[in-house]
Amino acid sequence: MKNKTTFSLSFILLLLVMGLSCNNANQNNPNVPKVNINLTIDPNSTLFLELNTPGGWIYLDEVPGTYIPYPSRGIIVYRQDINFFKAYERQPPNDPFKCCDDQNQTCGKLVVGANYPFVLDTCTGTMYQLLDGTLFSGTGEFPLIEYYAAYDGALLHISN
Repeated sequence: MKNKTTFSLSFILLLLVMGLSCNNANQNNPNVPKVNINLTIDPNSTLFLELNTPGGWIYLDEVPGTYIPYPSRGIIVYRQDINFFKAYERQPPNDPFKCCDDQNQTCGKLVVGANYPFVLDTCTGTMYQLLDGTLFSGTGEFPLIEYYAAYDGALLHISN
């Protein structure tokens, strides 16, 4: 009985330590834009046609009538399967203020396009996986900045 109790307490302690050590990557990234994101869209509508099937993605900041507040550079929404979505900030997570030109006019932005299923930082060439936001190639310490995405079967709610 004593061994069973000791094992149970050890197991609970281990779970507690693991839970405390598993932090959200966004909480550790100093480059997360300080912006309030709270959007609701219907991913099954014709306005978001690209999201109608699994594997589809869209830049919300390029959809007419969808407002993404500054300092966000936009949001990439990706439909993993019929019931699960991911939403990522388009600001690069590792070197967000790196600009590609001498006048500092064109700063980095994340794009999918021909890079699918990867996301490319336009200035550094760093690539991330669209599936989970992890760094795929290039240098960097942080994964993509992810927003909370909850789908209720009809509407997709995106927030931070």
